Amino acid sequence: MKHVIDMSWTDKMAFETEMDGHKMIVDTSVDSGGSDLGSSPKRLMLTALAGCTGMDVIMILNKMKVFPEAFNVIVEGDVAESHPKKYTGIKIIYQFKGDNLPMEKLQRAV
Repeated sequence: MKHVIDMSWTDKMAFETEMDGHKMIVDTSVDSGGSDLGSSPKRLMLTALAGCTGMDVIMILNKMKVFPEAFNVIVEGDVAESHPKKYTGIKIIYQFKGDNLPMEKLQRAV
């Protein structure tokens, strides 16, 4: 299987694509030379990571018959001080809420 993203430059720092029938614009702040028309690509990368791992954990927990009352995924990305402004580290925090959740199954799902 292969995923392909085709993004077109529209203006200044903005790019546009369509994924699964949904139009998406990525851009940067006015201070960084953009028009603030959409989310920043770096933050979208962290969002995608949180969504992907979150869906996997919930799918695994469902198979284990573990149903948390609430579940949050927090992703923290440390950005380099100088260019290129790449991530120098990423931390993922999983938060579960519920009564009598089996820690060993939560850890295995994560």
